[in-house]
Amino acid sequence: MERNVEKQHITIHIYDTQISIMVPKEQEQMYREAGSMINERLNTYFGHYKGLKSDKEIIYYAMIDIALRCVVESKKNDVSPITDILSTLSSEIEEVLK
Repeated sequence: MERNVEKQHITIHIYDTQISIMVPKEQEQMYREAGSMINERLNTYFGHYKGLKSDKEIIYYAMIDIALRCVVESKKNDVSPITDILSTLSSEIEEVLK
């Protein structure tokens, strides 16, 4: 069943470009925060490497940085190792109580 999601058009300024996108209305603020995060990373990398590396390469460095942060954060939120341990412990406790 497809849910009708109300979308709206927004423009986000990314480094030196205006990006126009349609976003779910309830996620507008998250898109704007994502744009701010991208700009912060780009500004940092351009501040360090402008004139030393191509703009394209600097953008790739920023992309890797942002992606790495996402991967690290997702690993922090991964509860499967804990769930596996709890499942094993539960099984062992059940065996002892039999």
